[in-house]
Amino acid sequence: MKKIFLYILAGSLCFAACKKDDEVETFVEPEDINVRNSYDEQAIQKFMDNNYLDLQGNIKAFTSDAADDNEKKLSQLSPQTLPSGVIYIKRTGAQPEDSTPPSTGVAIGDSTQIKTMMRANYYLATETDGNISLGNPGTLLNNIDGSGSPVTDPMFYFVKKSVRVAAGQNSSYYEIEGLKEGLKYFTGFENLPDANTYNLQGVIIVPSKAAFGRDAHYNYTGYSLQNNCFVFSFQIYKANLRPTGQ
Repeated sequence: MKKIFLYILAGSLCFAACKKDDEVETFVEPEDINVRNSYDEQAIQKFMDNNYLDLQGNIKAFTSDAADDNEKKLSQLSPQTLPSGVIYIKRTGAQPEDSTPPSTGVAIGDSTQIKTMMRANYYLATETDGNISLGNPGTLLNNIDGSGSPVTDPMFYFVKKSVRVAAGQNSSYYEIEGLKEGLKYFTGFENLPDANTYNLQGVIIVPSKAAFGRDAHYNYTGYSLQNNCFVFSFQIYKANLRPTGQ
């Protein structure tokens, strides 16, 4: 009987040891907000080093294929970093003044309504065995690969007063402040036809501290977007004064 007990004990210990070896360590969100901000900063820099823009301004990852060897990294395209940590990259040849014929761009401010083609992804910056990087992307909006039609004032850019009042929330519950901040450094086209092929104007990268941070937010995806960074690539098809009362 004693031998049987010893065999069972040995087997249990062996099983536990094997299970521990097979377990994948899961990322634990750091309690210190300064650590989170550092993760974001390092991961975003790595993202800019590992990606480039194709001929239409889509963000593409470098591969081992020689076809992209001559492409410039995002980090080589004069990224501008704002005090909030938001980074914007203006794409040469894709702004209103670069169009044929050239047009005067419309400044984008707090009261500007936008119609846009946009790819908006979110990422969690994680650390595993000393390696800090942005994880797999999630989709916040993608009408480029989706409907193919411009969308007016996506709610994470501007939420109508009627919506937030009905929900008893303020605008920060819905809106990504870093996106609004970055767009102020771009101008929009006055009124491009919806059917025009997109030519993305640039990139805005928002660290979590300039997005939702650790605050409660609207349920956009079914998942928490707290501590997530956001990457936006876009073209503003139309920028105009938003109707009063919204």
